[in-house]
Amino acid sequence: MKTAVVTGTSSGIGLETSLMLARQGFKVFAAMRSLDRGAELVDRASRESLDIPVIEMDVSNSDSVTAAFSAVLNQGPIDLLVNNAGISGSAPLEITPEDEHKAIFETNYFGVTRCIQAVVGSMRERGVGCIVNISSAAGLFATPTQIPYSASKWAVECLTEALAFELKPFGIRVVCIEPGVVQTSIFQNSAKMSHFDKLSPYAPAMRRIGKMFAAGLKHPSSAEQVAATIIEAVTTTTPKLRWPVGNDAQGFYDAKVSSDSDEWLEGAHCDEEEYVALFHRLYGIQL
Repeated sequence: MKTAVVTGTSSGIGLETSLMLARQGFKVFAAMRSLDRGAELVDRASRESLDIPVIEMDVSNSDSVTAAFSAVLNQGPIDLLVNNAGISGSAPLEITPEDEHKAIFETNYFGVTRCIQAVVGSMRERGVGCIVNISSAAGLFATPTQIPYSASKWAVECLTEALAFELKPFGIRVVCIEPGVVQTSIFQNSAKMSHFDKLSPYAPAMRRIGKMFAAGLKHPSSAEQVAATIIEAVTTTTPKLRWPVGNDAQGFYDAKVSSDSDEWLEGAHCDEEEYVALFHRLYGIQL
C-alpha cells in the first residue's frame, strides 16, 4: 500500500483528495492546522470504512512540519505528497499590511517548500515518489488587488517547474495543479485579510476583479473535480507538468502562452463594459 500525505484537509480540495486517494488504495495521512476542524473528514471516512489518520500540521511553522512528517516517516516511507494548504486575501497593495503579505507566503510558498524538504530526501534515495503542488489560475494570471496570493502562486509555479527538472533524474514525478474558481471555504477563510472600501480610489479595480470571481462562481469547478484531476495526474502513464482544472483555468492557461501582457494592462483604464469585452477577448471567459 502506498502512503500519501495531504495538507489542508479540513475542507474542500484537501478533504476530497484524501477520501479519493483512500478509495484508490492509498494509506492517507490527512494533515490540518487544527484537529478541531477534522470532524467532517473523520465522519465521511468512517461512513465509507476508510482508514484516514488525521494529523496536526501547521505548514507555516517549521517545528510543526518537522514533527508531523517525522511521525509519519517512522511508520514507513512516503510515496505521495499533496501540498494543498493555502490561504488568500484581497486588497490593493498600498493598504495590504506587511504581516498579511508575509502570512500568505508563509503558508502558500514556504509551507510548500517545508513539506517538500521533509520528504524529498527519502524519495530520492528510494528512486520513487510524487509531489503534487496545488497552484491556481492566479499563478498564471496576475491578479490585481490580490497581489500577495497571486504572487505566492506564481512562486509555486516556478518552484514546481524547477523542482521537476531537479528531481526527474531520480524517478520523482512533480505535478502542478492549476484550478480556476472552485467553490470552497477559501473565500470565507480569507475574509479577515480582505479589505474593500467603496470610497477607495482602487474600488473600480476591486469591482472588476470581484466581477471576474463572480463569473467563475456561476459555473465553478468542484473540489471533487480537482481531486479527480490530482488522481489522474498521479496515476497516468503519460505524465505532464501542468494540469489546469476548469474552463476558466484553461482560458488563463491558453492566454498566458499566446497573449501580450500589455494587452491586459489596457484594462486599467477601461470602463466596466470595455473591461468585460477585453477580458472575454483575452481569456475567452464571459463575465
